[in-house]
Amino acid sequence: MGDNHHQTTHDNALLHPDEHYLKHRTDSNCSQGSYSNLSSTVLGHRPSLISRMPNIKVFGGSSHPELTQLICTRLGLEPGRVITKKFSNRETSVEINESVRGEDVFIVQSGCGEINDNLMELLIMINACKIASASRVTAVIPCFPYARQDRKDKSRAPISAKLVANMLSVAGADHIITMDLHASQIQGFFDIPVDNLFAEPAVIRWITLHIADYKNAVIVSPDAGGAKRVTAIADRLNIDFALIHKERKRANEIDSMVLVGDVTNRVAILVDDMADTCGTFECASQK
Repeated sequence: MGDNHHQTTHDNALLHPDEHYLKHRTDSNCSQGSYSNLSSTVLGHRPSLISRMPNIKVFGGSSHPELTQLICTRLGLEPGRVITKKFSNRETSVEINESVRGEDVFIVQSGCGEINDNLMELLIMINACKIASASRVTAVIPCFPYARQDRKDKSRAPISAKLVANMLSVAGADHIITMDLHASQIQGFFDIPVDNLFAEPAVIRWITLHIADYKNAVIVSPDAGGAKRVTAIADRLNIDFALIHKERKRANEIDSMVLVGDVTNRVAILVDDMADTCGTFECASQK
């Protein structure tokens, strides 16, 4: 009988691993010592049902090592050890100098500066971690490369943003984190999760802290495409907004600009999602 009772208790423990249930059974059916031994035996032979925080490793590319360091400092982590270099023929070489097996890997690389080199470096880093058996690879791309080429605006024009999305997926990315996409529909180019974060809260906080008379200011969009962006900020601050209609002869060359709104004797806060030559900001500030 004793053996049968012990066998039943062992089976129930396997079926009900909840700690409160184990404590109740300990008080009612078994001694504390025998049940502790039984619990250890059970937990030693089957995985814990309590989800744990996955091990996180953060690697940074060449675009913004300072940003990678700030993220790691905030998380209380050391940046992952990686070496990036160029061969004599300008090929990119990446060496991941620590194990990533079963890890949740984040790779921080922005699409600015030497965009093509940075993009290729990111793709190689993603693939290197993936084939090294990383559990999941997340690409953190604050500035998404080729974001302005998101549609066919003329005959035979490429949709380069879609191509970049395909490249990231094929390289092995499981998740994309980016900020203020030039067009929200870029998220639809992916078959993997995409988090498009917004800088609006940080912009609003900066305005309220650093512009003394911000209640008398005007939020200005340098082009009609940014109207939704500036109206959201203006509504949050409860102030006026204006926009500028511009026409271009060709890329990076502005033909004309017309201001719509009143900014006379007021602080004009220009807000845009992308700055290349900053020619738009310069022309808009003169209006």
